Amino acid sequence: MQGFINILNLRFNNLINMKKMLIAEALLMAACIVPAVAQQKPADDPKLKIYRETVPKINDLVHTKLDVRFDYKKRYLYGKEWITLKPHFYPTDSLRLDAKGMDIKNISVVKNGKNVPLKFTYDSLSLAIKLDKVYQNNENYIVYIDYTAKPNELKSEGSAAITDAKGLYFINPDGTEKDKPTQIWTQGETEASSAWFPTIDKPNQKTTQEISMTVPAKYVTLSNGRLAAQKTNTDGTRTDTWKMELPHSPYLFMMAVGDFKIYKDKWRNKEVNYYLEPKYAPYAKEIFGFTPEAIEFYSKKLGVDYPWNKYAQIVVRDYVSGAMENTTATLHGEYVQGTPRELMDAGYDGGRSTIVHELFHQWFGDYVTAESWSNLTVNESFADFSETMWAEYKYGKDEGGAHIYDDLQSYLRSADAKNKNLVRFHYHYKEDMFDVVTYQKGGTILNYLRNYLGEDAFYKGLGIYLKTNALKNGEAHQLRLALEEASGRDLNWFFNEWYFNAGHPVLDITYKWDEGTKTQTVYVNQTQTGDAFTLPIAVDIYAGGKKERHKVWLRNKADTLTFKVASKPSLVNVDGDKVLPAKKTDKKTLEEFAFQYANAPLYLDRFEAIEAAAPAQGDKNAQKIIIAALKDKYYGLRIKAINAANMANDEVRNAAQPVLMDIARNDNNNNVKAAAITVLGKLKASGMIKIFRDGLQSQSYAVQGASLNALAQLEPAEALKAAKSLEKDSKGALSTAIITAYSTAGGDAEWPYVYEKFKESGPQSQFNAAPKFADMAGRVKNPEYAQQGIEVLKGLGVKYKQYGIAPYVITAITNVKTKRAELKDEASVKAADDAIKAINDAK
Repeated sequence: MQGFINILNLRFNNLINMKKMLIAEALLMAACIVPAVAQQKPADDPKLKIYRETVPKINDLVHTKLDVRFDYKKRYLYGKEWITLKPHFYPTDSLRLDAKGMDIKNISVVKNGKNVPLKFTYDSLSLAIKLDKVYQNNENYIVYIDYTAKPNELKSEGSAAITDAKGLYFINPDGTEKDKPTQIWTQGETEASSAWFPTIDKPNQKTTQEISMTVPAKYVTLSNGRLAAQKTNTDGTRTDTWKMELPHSPYLFMMAVGDFKIYKDKWRNKEVNYYLEPKYAPYAKEIFGFTPEAIEFYSKKLGVDYPWNKYAQIVVRDYVSGAMENTTATLHGEYVQGTPRELMDAGYDGGRSTIVHELFHQWFGDYVTAESWSNLTVNESFADFSETMWAEYKYGKDEGGAHIYDDLQSYLRSADAKNKNLVRFHYHYKEDMFDVVTYQKGGTILNYLRNYLGEDAFYKGLGIYLKTNALKNGEAHQLRLALEEASGRDLNWFFNEWYFNAGHPVLDITYKWDEGTKTQTVYVNQTQTGDAFTLPIAVDIYAGGKKERHKVWLRNKADTLTFKVASKPSLVNVDGDKVLPAKKTDKKTLEEFAFQYANAPLYLDRFEAIEAAAPAQGDKNAQKIIIAALKDKYYGLRIKAINAANMANDEVRNAAQPVLMDIARNDNNNNVKAAAITVLGKLKASGMIKIFRDGLQSQSYAVQGASLNALAQLEPAEALKAAKSLEKDSKGALSTAIITAYSTAGGDAEWPYVYEKFKESGPQSQFNAAPKFADMAGRVKNPEYAQQGIEVLKGLGVKYKQYGIAPYVITAITNVKTKRAELKDEASVKAADDAIKAINDAK
């Protein structure tokens, strides 16, 4: 699963810091405003003292057969179920099933084709069933259940990763919401499948399945496995039967129903299909078309071919997370799709990383499944790491380096993450396992382990893990054993340090050169609280025009490394492979960083140099780094340098301006162009106006948006006129720029556009635009418009109050109130007061 936090951390890496609150994205798009510092549970929380054991297996699921139909008006599912089970080991005469918020009409055991009623008790969450006899572990038995699922009446607790847990979702079932299709879809992780069918809803259960869905004949269905049969009924419905003939866990069951167009692709001889709303169907290949290539890449890397009979991806409305890796049928939120124009500006983290993340789960998560939520790392850390794998393969080492570095920073930004083990058997709630430790820290640890073992041994070990535990469950110990078998190295120390312990190294690195003895000394102090980490690393020494690599181990809180060198090194590069999951203070000089930028090969080598140079641009070495980085081979570092360039410094501006003008005209990356145009626009130089006017003709929304903002700095009236002409086809950065133009210089005529676009925007965009939006709501003449603005701001404040956004939104509403009071608009003043009260009263 790609949850909100991770998407957040993926997609919005330029986070806003307001009173130490990080508001962001990852996504996904289904993205939600989430602070990097998750809300912490009190240290004395009694739930943190509970040992979360792996759930005992008394009965095993064998096969699950479902026959379901839907009541769109009531938002009910009417289900009939036949569950085949057997005792796991010990004889038993009882069965407990998870079944959340259902009406249970009949429970029977099937004997010779007849249903024999069984006694049961039900507490609205689980069924305790008395079987007809004591069964041995070599005996299967079939339980029949007639039930009604009522997901909309279920009180469920979500999380930052999965915002709702009612299992089954009716989207616009009455067709009353304009421009929104009618859909049904499911979301099972963590244990929400039992909100739509009774089961043993635990990850250490695996079952084959058969689902028959009776739906309006005009709709398309999707489920796990293969479409085995379709039957047209006389009442305008159709019954589709889907069969999953290899076992998987109940949380990976899925259904989707709606008006979808299917684009048929393939990998080798297996179906690879993409399900999209009709308006996006023409772009299916652009959105998902690299999927077969990714399946081939992962199959070869792992030494285990894609294990299922098909792979489908479907995009749905109002999804409650980023995406979900249901076996053979991944479900995505809307953020992954786009028109060709939108996709022009979408970087790797604009949806593609999530597509490969969910695909990799088909091996790590579905084929071999975490045996408990405590061991979620063997699902999600691998899916997170797979994003870096694909980035390296498809886009190059720099993209991979940028991606894994962003993962590390997402983890390091979290205040309480350093206190959590990667594998942890104590947590407040199982949803808490879906955090930056399981995802981003876990991904960086796997990247470090890959570097230590070497590519071949690492991937051979992953293949052993998958083959040994195929169609079963796995945990961190089994991963260790597989990697040890492949590499021949003991890894207990590594797993004890990184999987069963918390925290990370905090390194302070200093240097001394002794000319007399020709000795280079490196002092590495680990300043974190607690024990020292054992860290195998590479130290690269650049001297005399050559690079010499030294493999060393850090084992102490204070390590002193000495190297004999013929001449004073130009650079000593500690952690030469840039893989340490650590916070690092590296006390190099700017001259050394300039050499590092020019000579060390990796993304992070150059990133560190730009970081060091940015605050010191009065220094010639810093200027050299920034100007050189404007032409960096990697687009992300070009953007970083553009944003870092101090254009108030005459020397920097004189050197940078012609480069920026060339970038604005000719760079091959739209987001780099947009960054350059934004910086040039702030110079307010009339000689650049042609660049901005030309930018308005671009097919890129990012370039158009930056150009419109830049033009507004010079010619506000012309920008307002241009905004009008661009309204009809405006999305993303362009719509934000139009909102800015209208909020600054527009009036009542422009309000409907601003209001509708603001409502349509994701929470991050709303957060960014709130001050301008509030300013416009304060000065429009029509009080109804002002009250519309107040209402939508209230909704933002209430919905995301738990993430610390309330004070910011209240300030915006207060600004509206002040301006409406000046206009004697008492109704809007009251609306503002009511909105502020509603935010303050919200839980």
